[in-house]
Amino acid sequence: MDKNAFSGADETMGCGPLKHVRQAELPGPLQLEAGGELPEVTVAYETYGQLAPARDNVVLICHALTGDSHVAAHDDQDEPGWWDIVVGPGKAIDTDKFFVICPNVLGGCRGTTGPDCTNPATGKAWGQDFPDITVGDMVEVQKRLLEHLGIDELLAVIGGSMGGHQVLAWATKYPQIPRGLVALATSPRLSAQSLAFDVVGRNAIRQDPDFAGGQYYSSGAQPVAGLAIARMLGHITYLSPQAMSEKFEADRNSPRDVATPFEKDFSVGSYLAYKGQKFTQRFDANSYLTLSMAMDRFDLGGAEDLARAFAQTRGRWLVVSYSSDWLFPPSQSSQIVSGLIRNNKPVSYCNVASECGHDAFLVEDDLGSYGELIRAFLQNILSGEMAVEDKRTGHSPTSIFHHARRLDYELIAELIPAGKSVLDLGCGRGGLLDLLRQRGQALLRGVEISEENILACVRRGLDVLHEDLNAGLGWFGDNQFDVVVLSRTLQAIVDIERVMDEMLRVGRQCIVSVPNFAYHKLRDSFAKTGRAPTAGLLHYNWYDTPNIRILTLDDFAEFCQVKGITVHKVVALDTEANAQISPENNPNRNADMAIFVLSRDAD
Repeated sequence: MDKNAFSGADETMGCGPLKHVRQAELPGPLQLEAGGELPEVTVAYETYGQLAPARDNVVLICHALTGDSHVAAHDDQDEPGWWDIVVGPGKAIDTDKFFVICPNVLGGCRGTTGPDCTNPATGKAWGQDFPDITVGDMVEVQKRLLEHLGIDELLAVIGGSMGGHQVLAWATKYPQIPRGLVALATSPRLSAQSLAFDVVGRNAIRQDPDFAGGQYYSSGAQPVAGLAIARMLGHITYLSPQAMSEKFEADRNSPRDVATPFEKDFSVGSYLAYKGQKFTQRFDANSYLTLSMAMDRFDLGGAEDLARAFAQTRGRWLVVSYSSDWLFPPSQSSQIVSGLIRNNKPVSYCNVASECGHDAFLVEDDLGSYGELIRAFLQNILSGEMAVEDKRTGHSPTSIFHHARRLDYELIAELIPAGKSVLDLGCGRGGLLDLLRQRGQALLRGVEISEENILACVRRGLDVLHEDLNAGLGWFGDNQFDVVVLSRTLQAIVDIERVMDEMLRVGRQCIVSVPNFAYHKLRDSFAKTGRAPTAGLLHYNWYDTPNIRILTLDDFAEFCQVKGITVHKVVALDTEANAQISPENNPNRNADMAIFVLSRDAD
């Protein structure tokens, strides 16, 4: 976390003219989803990088509520943009490779038609006469801008918060255009709590005496107090409790000396006053009302509605949430993922561990996670190859036997007939999924708890979902997969009965590879030294091992019998010797692991 208490996601945003902005006059009229009409539309936008001859490297970036077209600086003399840490040469969205377009949204106040623009019918600013708009209207203007530029395909569309809403609208309104979709810190609709903050903010603006019913442009006075209070409320929601504590607890009674009419008795008060007042220098109150209302009305509905909404989307997805974001909580990103999975759409999801709250997608703290996920995802969409060569083995950190060659992967792959759909639980770095992809399996998906491993999978172009298996497999429907695999992970699971039940629910057949703690070398180690082995096979001390279940092959076979699980086949292995152990050769002593093929029936 940045120790400068006045730093934040919007600190670099300037108030002056945008040096590199362009404007396009789009043919009208624009029919609006709420029923109104705009006779003409001007859209402000900025571009970065070079358009490829095939016009297939275009990345559209959608900004959040108070952003603009200036996503990044164009050169050393330019002012910083709101996402300089992500967009630029060699950065996650690499402008040496991609042609980046960032338009100011419809209803904005930085060059695109909005309430502060002239109403051609009256010759005066629209003000509160500006018609109601939707996120879908914003996307319609973006599509018309692309047509104006002669672009009919997007490599990817990317956005966070309200920008994420625009990504979802692209997927549902024009599903054939984006090849990739990246939705950060967003939701299918706002929660009631998030709506409440926006309602208070809008009331603060409307009740400012200088608001004058929205027609304040010629009065010489602006509703700065109401707009500043609305922004203060916003900043409270953008930060997590941890971020608030780190910024303000140490000097809570030592506020900065800010020239302000607002309370500044505490350090957090001076921060909010500073942010609120600075915001009024670059944003229009009517635009704030228009855009916040469009965001609040964005609603893709519940689970069934989401599933229907995503039925036609064609692109690959990357969905990212942040653990401390309570404005757009991870549960809402999970709803998006669920709607995509119900349609068997290709999607990867990561809930980035962060203390930065909703601002996390705009600041550097967790850039090593979300930035590299974006980089890898875009590279795969562009080339269809691994973004970064990853020669490490595919074993999970919960594996007890660490060998370069995963013999169990090869045998599991042989046990799965061609053309089958496969879910790999605890998929690690994607070694098994990659092997199955090479063998032509129809639909592959992984579930993994490690952020590092999720990134490795995304680099390989695999679809992986961030989840703790102990939480269940609620994303998936009954018999959604032909085969569900759990490879060398059983010993790290807390609720084994639940996980096994869920596997057998979502998969017609299950394959489980089970490490054997009765392996003779482990027995000998205990017998000879009287202590838990820490070298060789296990690699862990007794107090830091992820192996919380010490089971044997006979233990698991008995578990299956008690639970009414049919065992179709058992392949016992000595992975150190690269050999199979026959049933006559006492697998419970001489095998270090075994592969079980299971189902709920005897077919």
